[in-house]
Amino acid sequence: MKYGARNHIIGKVTEIKKGTLMCQINLQIPADSLMSSVMTLDSMHEMDIRPGDSVRVVVKAVNVLLVKE
Repeated sequence: MKYGARNHIIGKVTEIKKGTLMCQINLQIPADSLMSSVMTLDSMHEMDIRPGDSVRVVVKAVNVLLVKE
């Protein structure tokens, strides 16, 4: 899959905090750094994202997008 965003980082899902409609997905990325992404619960379920998964973090402007391949 191709993306217009140039910044890609591979991260590991460390925690998922769920609300009623949205969730916060916390990630461990290289250089002992942490990142978070917020998405709908529907998106999380469609992508089948779970703690321990490896995901691609795609960063463009103020958006942080996760891609599970």
